[in-house]
Amino acid sequence: MSKPLFDDFSEVSSKAWKQLIQFDLKGADYNEKLIWTADEGIHVKPFYHADDYKNPPKVSDTKATQWQICQTIFVADVEKSNLKAVNAIARGAECIKFILPSENVIVKDLLANINLTHVQVVFECQFLSAAFIDQFAFTSNLANIHIDTDIIGNLGKTGNWFKNLKADHIEMEAIVKNTNAFTVHLDHYQNAGANMVQQLAYALAHANEYLNYFDAVLSDKEKQTIKVSFNVAVGSNYFFEIAKLRALREVWATLADAYGFNTACDIFATPTKRNKTLYDYNTNMLRTTTECMSAILGGANRISNLPYDAIYHKDNEFGERIARNQLLVLKHESYFDKVNNPADGAYYIESLTQQLAEKALELFKDIEANGGFLHQLKEGIIQKKIKESAVKEQVQFDEGELILLGTNKHPNPDDKMKHELELYPFVKKNPIKTLLEPIIERRLAETVEQKRLEDE
Repeated sequence: MSKPLFDDFSEVSSKAWKQLIQFDLKGADYNEKLIWTADEGIHVKPFYHADDYKNPPKVSDTKATQWQICQTIFVADVEKSNLKAVNAIARGAECIKFILPSENVIVKDLLANINLTHVQVVFECQFLSAAFIDQFAFTSNLANIHIDTDIIGNLGKTGNWFKNLKADHIEMEAIVKNTNAFTVHLDHYQNAGANMVQQLAYALAHANEYLNYFDAVLSDKEKQTIKVSFNVAVGSNYFFEIAKLRALREVWATLADAYGFNTACDIFATPTKRNKTLYDYNTNMLRTTTECMSAILGGANRISNLPYDAIYHKDNEFGERIARNQLLVLKHESYFDKVNNPADGAYYIESLTQQLAEKALELFKDIEANGGFLHQLKEGIIQKKIKESAVKEQVQFDEGELILLGTNKHPNPDDKMKHELELYPFVKKNPIKTLLEPIIERRLAETVEQKRLEDE
């Protein structure tokens, strides 16, 4: 063809589109009928146009062609966990995340027959020990090993330091200097009910506490070697979640650059637990599929899917295999690894990304102006704000505005679950003395499910 196809069509401005829409509304108010406001305070328009941008949106540096399928394994028995990891790798996993409840684990045995040249391994330690790092002396492939260290995340989740503020920071400093990495968990904020602006702002303020500390103890050269990983929980608001991950990279780059740290960030994503249900549990697979899609398109580096029965069954081969296969289908049959930055240039997503980033930075600056993240955690301000957001979302669910199919819409009255419970699927009450109020994760469907279990 001598000329491009689209030259045969004249351009239509955003003003012309709006005029046509206004005509079709027959006098109804355009803003009232077609523009809605998300919980994050973002106004969503019925259409987006190139006219909204003075300059074309920037090309992002995400590498969606390189996202990895991760298998998460809780280590109760080293030998069994190693066999499970080797089996998962043989069946398509490209990364393994071990959750370690204690440091009484022989790492060399846990990593037996795992090729660290090709497989990344993440250790999420439920303890704090710089001496634990000595166990990795047996291998030279440390580039593919990441120690998930987040003392502030532990403080927010449990209400206590591992030891105390000073001792925890000294221990973490030793770990970071040995591994050149640390982690920021914002998944906990999402699972507790924080909205997306809060998640991003709290992640920034959370990370800023670390940057303030390490800015004083690391050289400029050392700062550039630090690799920061963000653990993110992804919800079912499809396009917003894509934008959330993109915005996270933007706001982190802004903050890290101000301190002279490496601006690249590593994103580890997993589906949220907040919208998962006990009844009609197969719908959880639909939810996790779209949530994993959002994570991929948003630029996550590694994704660990949540088994459909994770909230009420112990770890089991079937649930884990289905969860892994969902990711395998997305990668190898749906071709979600063929384009590096698939969300770039979509005006709606670009607009959401920009607005989320701006609102998150605004909230972050407010937190810093009022004492910083640790201060606001101690005063209970962060917990209060998350509770307010969670209550708002809970009301939406209770009134049927926010729908979980099979739970608050079209429930199956014949569905029985009382004899299926291997794990307690609700918030556990364990009264202990804490330094501050912990941030509690809670699912939306818990009250409804407890009532249904009582009635069985």
